[in-house]
Amino acid sequence: MDHTERINHLRAEASAFEQAVRRALEPGRAAPLVPSCPGWSVSDLIGHLGGVQRYVAHILRERLTQAPDPSDLSLYGLPADPDVLAAWPRPERAPNRGPAPDALTAWYAEGARSLAGLFRELGPDVPVWSWSAEQSSGFWLRMQTIELAVHRWDAQSATGTPGPLDPALAADAVSQAVEVMAPARHSQEAARAGAGERYRFRRTDGPESWTVLFSGDEVVAEPGSEVPADIEAEGSASDLALFLCGRRPATALRVRGDAGLLPYYFTLVPPV
Repeated sequence: MDHTERINHLRAEASAFEQAVRRALEPGRAAPLVPSCPGWSVSDLIGHLGGVQRYVAHILRERLTQAPDPSDLSLYGLPADPDVLAAWPRPERAPNRGPAPDALTAWYAEGARSLAGLFRELGPDVPVWSWSAEQSSGFWLRMQTIELAVHRWDAQSATGTPGPLDPALAADAVSQAVEVMAPARHSQEAARAGAGERYRFRRTDGPESWTVLFSGDEVVAEPGSEVPADIEAEGSASDLALFLCGRRPATALRVRGDAGLLPYYFTLVPPV
């Protein structure tokens, strides 16, 4: 997927997220809970996503080569409206069930538009800080497009049945989960060392499959591999991506091999 395609997906998902949260929030009513994000309300979800987007926008705008301090609230451009500040997510009081003002959603929408504009202006190759080995604006576009699509799904789940991820975007999300997120999360202290487990994820709505091997502290993506795997999980690209993001249960996939290894994946790759 090229840079322009990702920006188009980013803008489409940003609009769908805005529509979903506006549908979920009623003036003067408690913000509903988000079933797929335990402990979060829709208000918390808006604040989280809007905050991440403005954090990334600051990195891009200033061409930073070191991480900014996420506790610096000046990065987020919060309106002075006391109702918005009251709705700002704070871990110690989550889930925030208080009414979320329209100004909070408007703040999110303005930030999403600004971020998309920055990505279009910069292109994919501007060097900037990231938590990954890939230090580029393109890395952040991929991350933010996938995160936005997943959180759009979360927002829709607060009021009904969420729509699937776009197939091409979902396939990109599976690749990212295996190639980028799995090594990063496996390096956490809580992760169990691999014992040679080989997982294969095969999409049923396209030709791709993804194989990943866990060996001690190493996570090795094996593109195109057909070496026998301990477990093979099949599903649409959307279902695979949402499973790897902790949004869909193992029962949503068709499993061949050692079925007990599928939930064990999240011991090797702890959730965020």
